[in-house]
Amino acid sequence: MNIIHTATAAPPAGHYSQAVRHGDTLYISGQLPVSAQGRHNLEASFTEQAQVALDNVLAILKAAGGSPQDLVKVTVYVVGVNHWPEFDRLYAAALGEHRPARAVVPVPELHHGYLVEIEALARYLA
Repeated sequence: MNIIHTATAAPPAGHYSQAVRHGDTLYISGQLPVSAQGRHNLEASFTEQAQVALDNVLAILKAAGGSPQDLVKVTVYVVGVNHWPEFDRLYAAALGEHRPARAVVPVPELHHGYLVEIEALARYLA
């Protein structure tokens, strides 16, 4: 297994890695909307939070030598299913025509009171 770490995404706040490569699969840990410098902004709108979390996922993917087209499966946890359309808009803008498998899971709450968390699986070609 190879551990992937980049300073361009939120640092792990617990006992886990940003991502792990095993074979030809990259496992990206759940990313909260925490800045690459580790700053929290709980007052940010859902749109801002979703963009930061998505940016973290994409930064980790890039650090592993991948691109959005390498995403295979994405799981999104959202507090309040009413945020689904806005997330879908941001996600489509970031991924373009690429459409990996995806689940959007409404949850009652997330760590620190955030509104979104994103984890992903990607193919590893590097």
